[in-house]
Amino acid sequence: MIGIHDFWLFVISGLVLNITPGPDTAYIVGRSAQFGWRGGAAAALGISTGCLVHVFACAVGLSALLAASATAFNLIKWAGAAYLCFIGVRMLLARGDAPVETPSRENGAMSPSKVFWQGALTNILNPKVALFFLAFLPQFVDASAPHKALAFLVLGLTFICNGTIWCLGVAAFSAKTASRFRRSVRTMRWINRALGGMFVFLGARLALLQAR
Repeated sequence: MIGIHDFWLFVISGLVLNITPGPDTAYIVGRSAQFGWRGGAAAALGISTGCLVHVFACAVGLSALLAASATAFNLIKWAGAAYLCFIGVRMLLARGDAPVETPSRENGAMSPSKVFWQGALTNILNPKVALFFLAFLPQFVDASAPHKALAFLVLGLTFICNGTIWCLGVAAFSAKTASRFRRSVRTMRWINRALGGMFVFLGARLALLQAR
């Protein structure tokens, strides 16, 4: 009706993409291990919010501008790379001398809201996410559709809803599994370092990304 075709193929493809392990999954697992269900859920919702921004950008054509403009692409790329490396270095240098007994007792530097915005910004400042939606969504929209923007929104929201449900499940499972380790200072320190190393790696990889 609004120009979408092969909708169920889109849903299945989106589910496969969402359940494929990647940096987002690692971030959710790490935050769930550190701060329990609240931290993992905040991370999952933050990542979904970042994706939502890119879906709206795709619908109004901003992603196409990003793909066409080398200057815009590089500005977002370097901002994202700097932000990821900044987060990673801070996590690598964090001492983590005290075990995290409950999410509410960890230091104020990492509240659930901060975990949320960290996850959101890592996606918003990643031009690869914008290019993914720009490449993926149009494959399921008729070229002659009268309401392409609406079709992009419907597909994007469907993809994000499925992904959010999956990520919340990952957060719940990870939080429950890691609860026995959360009182260990050494374990939490290594989880923090692993996440920090992942952020630095992603930042370096993003800095080397070239617009196509």
